[in-house]
Parts: sequence; C-alpha cells; structure tokens
Amino acid sequence: MTNARKARQATAEKAAKLRAEQASRERRNRFALAAGATVIVLAVAGGVTAVVMNARSEQAKDDAVALTGVKTYKDLSQNHVSGTVKYEQTPPVGGDHAPVWLNCGIYDAPVANENAVHDLEHGAVWITYQPDLAESEVDELKDIVGNQTYITMSPYTDLPNPITLSAWGVQMSVDSASDPRIEKFIKEYKQGKQTPEMGAACTGGVGTPTG
Repeated sequence: MTNARKARQATAEKAAKLRAEQASRERRNRFALAAGATVIVLAVAGGVTAVVMNARSEQAKDDAVALTGVKTYKDLSQNHVSGTVKYEQTPPVGGDHAPVWLNCGIYDAPVANENAVHDLEHGAVWITYQPDLAESEVDELKDIVGNQTYITMSPYTDLPNPITLSAWGVQMSVDSASDPRIEKFIKEYKQGKQTPEMGAACTGGVGTPTG
C-alpha cells in the first residue's frame, strides 16, 4: 500500500472515529435533556397535585362545618332617616338607617347602629363583640378579618353574647373567636344573595377604621 493511500485511510478512520464520538455525545445530551424534562414535568405535576389536594382538603373542612344557629329576619325597611333608630335586634340586622354608610374596617370603639346598618344594606358583614372580650379573642377576630373588604368589626355595648355576626336579615352568635362557623358565615353572607344593594360602596362614607 502506498504512503498516499495509507494517509487517506488514516484520515478516513480518524473522521469516522470523530463522527462516532460526536454521535455518542449527542445521544448523551438528548438523554440528559429528556431526563431533565421528565424531572421538571414530574415536579410540576407533583406541585399541582399538592395544590389540588390541599384545596380539596380545605373545601372538605369547610363543607364539614354546619352553619347552625343563624337567625333570619324578613320584611326589613330600607328608608334613609336622620337621628336615632330603635331597632328590634341587638345589634340590628337591617331596617331604616342613616343616609351615609360607615367605612368598613376594624374599629376599637363602638360605632353608630344607623351607619353600620347601611353597611349591611351594601353587603357587609358586621362582627360585634363584648367590650370586655379577652384581647386574645379580639386579636383572633382581627386575624380572621385580615384585609378583607365588606367587613366591619367593632365592640358593642350591652351585647348579649360574646361575639355576634350580622348581615342584612341574618344573624349568628358564638362564644369564641375560634368557632369555625365565623368564617363560614362570612363566606356565605358577605355580598351574599340576601344583600339589597349588591356591590354598593363600603368606603367613602363616615368613620375612620383603626385597621
């Protein structure tokens, strides 16, 4: 075999070896990419599954809470009046009220019935509690309210029960801020179907909430 032929053969063998090594690298890269994509897909699927399962768990807990003890009142007047109104319920759940609503939020002192009732007409839930309720209980109520809109919270003088929740035409009393019915009541009646003026403002009225 001539030197030239030997050289061409060596070059061909070297080229073939390089192509084989390149093909091997490409196979390894494709495998790595496929494996990485699989890990990502599994991680996302696992995350979605966890979120769905958690949501189902929370929904199951919510469904397990029976909203008992809710009193319903019908045929409530809705006139705008001046001055003090004598209400049949304590605190009131509706009826004639002040022309201007109370700004929704958390108050550390009692608020006027007449303005708060206007909130109820707009779909707010009014959480009232006895002025001597333990601070820890009040703090727990504040945590429940959080940054939610359409909720007014205030102490209420001569309240018959430790805590009472009112919406237009409905009311429920509980003994403790840890009662799971509180959040159930809010979910059911805040801007609920019983609201006379759904979506009407809960800001731009009177009063300065402290939270």
